[in-house]
Amino acid sequence: MKFSSLRLGVFMGAALLLVAPGLAADTAPEIKRPNVLFIAVDDLRPEIGAFGADYMQTPAIDSLAETGVAFTRAYANVPVCGASRASMLTGLRPTQERFLTYYTRIDEDAPGIPTIPGWFKQAGYTTISLGKISHHADDGANSWSEPPWSPKNESLPGYHGWRNYLAEDNIREDMRKEKGRPPAWENVDVDDDAYFDGRVAKRAVELLQKFKEHGTPFFLAVGFVKPHLPFNAPKKYWDLYPEDSVSPAANRLFPEKAPQQAWHNWGELRKYQGVPPGDAPVPDEMARKLVRGYRAATSYSDAQVGRVLDELDRLGLAESTIVVLWGDHGWSLGEHGLWAKHSPFDLANHIPLIVRAPGASTGLAPGLVESVDIYPTLVELAGLPDPGHLQGESFAVALENPGAGLKDAVYTRWQNSDSIRTGRYNYTEWRDNSGQVTSRMLYDNVADPGELNNLAEDPAQAVTVAELSLALARHIGSI
Repeated sequence: MKFSSLRLGVFMGAALLLVAPGLAADTAPEIKRPNVLFIAVDDLRPEIGAFGADYMQTPAIDSLAETGVAFTRAYANVPVCGASRASMLTGLRPTQERFLTYYTRIDEDAPGIPTIPGWFKQAGYTTISLGKISHHADDGANSWSEPPWSPKNESLPGYHGWRNYLAEDNIREDMRKEKGRPPAWENVDVDDDAYFDGRVAKRAVELLQKFKEHGTPFFLAVGFVKPHLPFNAPKKYWDLYPEDSVSPAANRLFPEKAPQQAWHNWGELRKYQGVPPGDAPVPDEMARKLVRGYRAATSYSDAQVGRVLDELDRLGLAESTIVVLWGDHGWSLGEHGLWAKHSPFDLANHIPLIVRAPGASTGLAPGLVESVDIYPTLVELAGLPDPGHLQGESFAVALENPGAGLKDAVYTRWQNSDSIRTGRYNYTEWRDNSGQVTSRMLYDNVADPGELNNLAEDPAQAVTVAELSLALARHIGSI
């Protein structure tokens, strides 16, 4: 792997001591590699202030974007938690046989493949997992220097299931083994550390202090759950979004020309109290509450990100640490009549991705990137050897020049559909078991950013459809 002088010299700054010409190996100074702080945020839309959503209260993530490079066209490779995280952590793309669902396991789908933290561990890093990184805490367990830590592992009074309710009525409903339907949100006047993510931030701060004392290179992965359902957050974050400031999505109807395969019944949300059964839509009043809850949970998660970044700065570690903030997939809030993820639409796949590296540039990067590109980028920035299996491409050049051209296209996959996204189009094909295309959709994301008008059968777009279909087929055949 080749490195520019910027990536080997400036990114690591004074912390990286290069071997001078003619210096004997046994007298060469030891290379001090950069630390890595990897922050994962579950179900986070790129709906934050730094990405133009001025109604959102996300000061910590906005500050990170201002001091790093924010990729405005970043995509997860599969719009479901477990599979997306497995794909990102291994640097491998999803296929018809690999990384399919939320319960995907790396150990089963990609046995023997070193994950990002596993590769850094082999290079001498102390690798730590806090909160939600892999979907299953014990998946890829040998990637970490110690067992992954979660607040659920703590000895806490009362009931602390994964939904993390605090109100007694909600806890009681969540504990019911039959027909229990707790609410999709909770608004309680408590401190941040009362919920899981606050404890994750607290633990991250404690570990950063220990890393500062020991001085060894670290790879610290910090996974925040919110804004994942249920939208539970302290009251002060709900107060940031008064009821009269929140409206349901404007485009709440499923597009007429969209194939039925693009529809799903958002079963993830249907499990919660008061959500209509069957295929009934969410009433407007509930939709407002859900949107408000999602935004409150996002601001709560943002505050925890801020606690960790503030401590990194206070300890003087920022100058020697690469920071990555990544969302595992997008989330629909009623657009197209859909909720949650699980679709090929842009909203379910478009993610926030921000990278801050010592000595790098700052700004918005409009080039296309995808989750599988994170692994090779971190390998390049840290000066590690290529593990040899990676299917993404490093975007380190955009950290030197955010305006640099990157990929011509990125690819996402969901169930039996495959999508290609270019600078302008989002094209998706569904295939049957024999490989024949059964449905397709094409959206012009420049003229139609809300993806309301499917152009796949428009004769005027026949050439575009043919070109994208060929590119998609070539991609599928290459993995």
